[in-house]
Amino acid sequence: MTDKAPVAPWYRQPWFWFLTIFPLASILWGVTMLIISASLDTSMVSDDYSKEGRGINMAIARDHKAAEMGIEGELSFEGRKAELALTTRNGAADYPYVILNLYHPTLSENDRVIQFQRLANGEYSGRLLEDLSGRWYYDLQSPENDWRVKGEIRLPATQAVILSAGSESKD
Repeated sequence: MTDKAPVAPWYRQPWFWFLTIFPLASILWGVTMLIISASLDTSMVSDDYSKEGRGINMAIARDHKAAEMGIEGELSFEGRKAELALTTRNGAADYPYVILNLYHPTLSENDRVIQFQRLANGEYSGRLLEDLSGRWYYDLQSPENDWRVKGEIRLPATQAVILSAGSESKD
């Protein structure tokens, strides 16, 4: 063996690449994760848990008030027109309007709000701006937001949906 044997340049040495590939891959992975984490929304993180807790207690109080009042509604859809018949233990509900919030289970940008205008005592009418389909969570509330009826429905509904305080809806 002679010491005049040609030596390949550094970039053609297999041991160099073998020892370099893992640190380079970890640096690339770390930069990728840093970019992804910086671009994601952090809406699930809360700064004030006590404030949220008080809000939850207020929401539960609104549910109890709706149950005490015996609020029941019958919601029917005809195309994009929605009609609501709302009653309480004391008879037909008498509000100038009621609000129905429809929440998509996974996509908050698909959430919708329908304001029902009173036609007669206990009879309300509202319009959808677009056809809705699939599973939705609903939240029916008074103008003063002092009670609410919540549950889950599937749209489009072929039959009238019963909204009842303290129970889930029945399609």
